Amino acid sequence: MTATQDLTTQFRHGVLPQTTSDEFSRQEFVKSLKFHLASKVSLGNHDAYEARAKPAYTKATGAEPQTYAEIRKAMSEDPYFAFWSAMQRNSQEMMWKSVQIPVERQLPDLIAAAGKGAAAEGTLRLNPDLEIPKYHRGVDIHCMPGGYHTEFTADDVANGAVYDTAVYIYAMGRMGPLNSDIGDTTIAWIKENHPDFKPRRILDMGCTVGHSTLSYCDAFPDAEVYGIDVGAPVLRYAHARAQSMGKPVHFSQQNAESTDFEDGFFDLIVSHILVHETSNAAMRRIMKECNRLLTPGGLVVHAETPPYRDLPAYDAFMLDWDTRNNNEPYWGASHELVATEIAAETGFDPAKAFEAYQPSAFEATERRTKVFQGGDFGGGGAWWLWGVQK
Repeated sequence: MTATQDLTTQFRHGVLPQTTSDEFSRQEFVKSLKFHLASKVSLGNHDAYEARAKPAYTKATGAEPQTYAEIRKAMSEDPYFAFWSAMQRNSQEMMWKSVQIPVERQLPDLIAAAGKGAAAEGTLRLNPDLEIPKYHRGVDIHCMPGGYHTEFTADDVANGAVYDTAVYIYAMGRMGPLNSDIGDTTIAWIKENHPDFKPRRILDMGCTVGHSTLSYCDAFPDAEVYGIDVGAPVLRYAHARAQSMGKPVHFSQQNAESTDFEDGFFDLIVSHILVHETSNAAMRRIMKECNRLLTPGGLVVHAETPPYRDLPAYDAFMLDWDTRNNNEPYWGASHELVATEIAAETGFDPAKAFEAYQPSAFEATERRTKVFQGGDFGGGGAWWLWGVQK
């Protein structure tokens, strides 16, 4: 079965964890709960805001809330918002547990399968001496136990396997059977806006398990595709996944702030929801590294959820939920970035910076309904792309 033959189930590649009937049912329950919270329960927050929080704030301050920060203050003690937030957080923790159970049960088999290799001519370079950045060590990002980098045994792939399945549940299948919607959407924008662009070498920064990375193998078959991440477990899994699918990708364990690639080595540098998982200072170092690595005429494209300035204040408030409730401390600041300012600070020509919205590739194909779920704008409408051409 190919990835396009079943659009309602995650694609079963060679190292995807297998589930028993009970394990699968538990994961489906969590997915259904998330959809219910997103499509039904979440809507009550706006009613609570209009009926209680906004009038109370206006009475106390003499003016209606104007910014997302003021709306957050108004809603901070509202009982409905507290209930929804608790359910959101609980559903996230339930999700991770539901995928950890089958991974733990078959971890030795997954490690063995990952070590077998396949016909694809991809490579894997790990660096056990790499210092994991503080912004990864300090918090389990999006509540994922151990984050991307924690290893529980030799040759570990556990957190790669956990992440792969959890992304499909979190997105409720709306990023496609390969979880590749962000990469597919970015590629669609590149081909639409730069139809003659033919990169020789492509770098995916913060690639995790390669969900979006592999799309570039198909979109640009003559290019060499590279993926980097700080986490060894996700890279081992990414390499095994790519090999099992016949996609030649060169994965290496590196910090995007400082890599070992030559100057001007890449024609295209991309990232897919990397930005909100790095600090402001780190993001500027990453862009300086992009400048060093990018060949003249090359493109840098970062895909993220929308910046707050482009949203109504209430929607920005809802999108900001992850900052304080989903172990995403850099989420809020990342949604305040301005492409021209970052370009100017990091050695690029700000006149060549851009910001754009690109309709979700999978959503456009499937004509599915956008669902707003706290910080979940992706896979349900359009991705915000920003970057610069050198």
